[in-house]
Amino acid sequence: MQYDVIIIGAGSMGMAAGYYLSKSGKKTLLLDSFNSPHNKGSHHGETRIIRYAYGEGEEYVPFVLRAQELWNELERDTGKRLFVQTGVLNVGNQASNFMQNIISSAEKYSLPLDIMDSVEVHNRWSGITLPNDFIGCFEPTSGVLKCEESIKAFQELAELHGATILTNSRVREISIHGEKVSVKTEDQAFHSDALVISAGAWSGNLLSMLDLDIPLTPVRKTFAWFDTDEENYNQDCFPAFAFETQQGLYYGFPSIDGVGLKVGRHDGGIQTNPDEIMKGFGDIAEDEGDLVQFLDQFIPATGELKYGKTCMYTLTPDEKFVIDLHPKYPNVAIAAGFSGHGFKFSSAVGQALSNLIISGSNDIDISQFSITRFNNLKNI
Repeated sequence: MQYDVIIIGAGSMGMAAGYYLSKSGKKTLLLDSFNSPHNKGSHHGETRIIRYAYGEGEEYVPFVLRAQELWNELERDTGKRLFVQTGVLNVGNQASNFMQNIISSAEKYSLPLDIMDSVEVHNRWSGITLPNDFIGCFEPTSGVLKCEESIKAFQELAELHGATILTNSRVREISIHGEKVSVKTEDQAFHSDALVISAGAWSGNLLSMLDLDIPLTPVRKTFAWFDTDEENYNQDCFPAFAFETQQGLYYGFPSIDGVGLKVGRHDGGIQTNPDEIMKGFGDIAEDEGDLVQFLDQFIPATGELKYGKTCMYTLTPDEKFVIDLHPKYPNVAIAAGFSGHGFKFSSAVGQALSNLIISGSNDIDISQFSITRFNNLKNI
């Protein structure tokens, strides 16, 4: 079958790209080894934080602001509530790079930000206890995205614009012949003028079929929900949060619709093979204990563990994304290595991938995500 564009990987980035490409009039095919949304990648677990004053670096801010505009459009176009404006509280030592980046990016882009000392944080949210040398930076306009519902919304619009989505269709072979692309699954062959690879932890294997070796490391991650006092920790009075502590970087969510307080750890994790069965939450003793020690120190009113889940991050060495055209094949766009902080950007990533395929460029600077920053590219 012949298409204008084939997308391998119909998760958060791929499904968004499928929408923007099909909306532009491209005959688009999306292939996925599973059936999105699913629990095999990085997008499940119901919720993701979106924040704008960015601790990872102020260069991300224009991209995440574009993403929020597109999330708002997606809500309007589908009538679904995908964004919950809980605000986001960032916490850490005032002198840390993470906190200083938040403050400087808010200043540079005129983002609303309330800076509070530890006592002021406790007075506002009595369930939080901080060391004296910690500060809080509260972004009132940021909040929470419903990640699985967002993927379904993009799927609905992509199919409305004529996109074809084939699930449980693992790609076994990719080949480029001049300006033409061929993709084979177990039992079918497809052809197109252009290709998008956005397959999460499986991207490395697919890119190797195109003689491209970029450093992508899948790691096992965990997160969990805890019983809590709904009166003080619900979505209307308690923020989403990110805490930079001496033990690590933790994040969490208020109890949304009564599900409990959700907490996870951003750093760390165990390298994993995405094709092997990953140990479930609690199969490793530290899964619960690590989160409980964080809560005991900083949010001590939290109750017992309700349940936990696992997911995968796909890390790059600098934890920046890869969003670029293949160095050898200008009709192949790549989105990979989102390093555990990519979902909030996925609407803008999908638009960027669409632009790369259609025109080869973007109206927003994504040069920091170039493949060429790696020095171990082969056969290019």
